Amino acid sequence: MVKVEIVDESNSPYGSDAASRTSSSTSLSSVSSELDADESFLDRLTALVDIVPPTTRHAISDRVSKSASLLKRGGKLAGNLVWILTTSALLVALPLALVLEDEAKIVAQEREILEQQKGQQQMLGPMYPPPEQQQKALVPPGF
Repeated sequence: MVKVEIVDESNSPYGSDAASRTSSSTSLSSVSSELDADESFLDRLTALVDIVPPTTRHAISDRVSKSASLLKRGGKLAGNLVWILTTSALLVALPLALVLEDEAKIVAQEREILEQQKGQQQMLGPMYPPPEQQQKALVPPGF
């Protein structure tokens, strides 16, 4: 709060006399603003609150609180979304991937067995008929 005081100009260093003008430089140097050593930057900043009008301070406070609330809600929503995606991946995608991998192993084993059979047939040559023809030969024609 500002305190208003009426000052007599005759004793003031800022008077209109020429003699007092020369002495005003000496009196101004004695009135230098000394900083309090215990005063911090935060103390100075809080002292500036009175400069900003209350309506502007309230508007700034509302905007900051709304922005913080919006960021908090957005962070919570993003966290929930990440949680849903990771649990879904663990419960659905991981077992599915394991089943598909097992299926691929089975298919690869079947191919390997077929290749081995083809290789045996090629090595044995035409002297032994393929397994299907051997089964036909063992069954009598009347059956």
